[in-house]
Amino acid sequence: MKSLYKIIILLTVLIVAIYFLFHSNLYHVLKSGEIETITTFLGENLYYTLGITFIIMIIQNSFTIIPLILVISLNIALYGLYYGFLWSWITSIISSIFVFLGIRFGFQDWILKKLKPELVNLGEKHGFLYVLQARVIPFIPTSIINITAGLSPIRLKEFITATSIGNFIYFIILSLIPAGLFSGKINEYVLGILAFFFILLFYLIKKFYHKNNRNTAGEKQE
Repeated sequence: MKSLYKIIILLTVLIVAIYFLFHSNLYHVLKSGEIETITTFLGENLYYTLGITFIIMIIQNSFTIIPLILVISLNIALYGLYYGFLWSWITSIISSIFVFLGIRFGFQDWILKKLKPELVNLGEKHGFLYVLQARVIPFIPTSIINITAGLSPIRLKEFITATSIGNFIYFIILSLIPAGLFSGKINEYVLGILAFFFILLFYLIKKFYHKNNRNTAGEKQE
């Protein structure tokens, strides 16, 4: 019961934050999509910008109404490539956990009635791999990944691991765009090597997971 109260309080804070964001000048600035305008509006107050960008990431993971590339580009413009990427990655993991726990302990029954069964089945059948693949190859919105994972039997530890690995790979690729590495400032061979590395990494992780699952299943049968 205490966990439910915590989730309700957390969601209330989130709703209030969203309300004030949508009824402030910041929302209209974000809607413009112009990074320079947004950074100028936020100013140079570090704690203020950290708080705002964190709230933006929570909203992105809850409703996906703000493009992820815009959020990452904003963080890189504010904090630089390294810290911008790191802040985007960390806040995305924390935000995903908030939504995951909120769904699992607060709105599971209600959402099961609203969501398409096919999406829920994906999370139930594949669990870790579903979350990992959806993070790396994002054909499904971030919010839907978090929601379906919260509805599925996947353990929190597996969800965090898959989200951390998947977002790390995908966010590096997205971070290259605002950093200007896709605009001809980097050798095409370097891009090819990076792409090959990430594909290989994803393949090895997937293969390791399948092998580990087979070993676990074999031990249970014995």
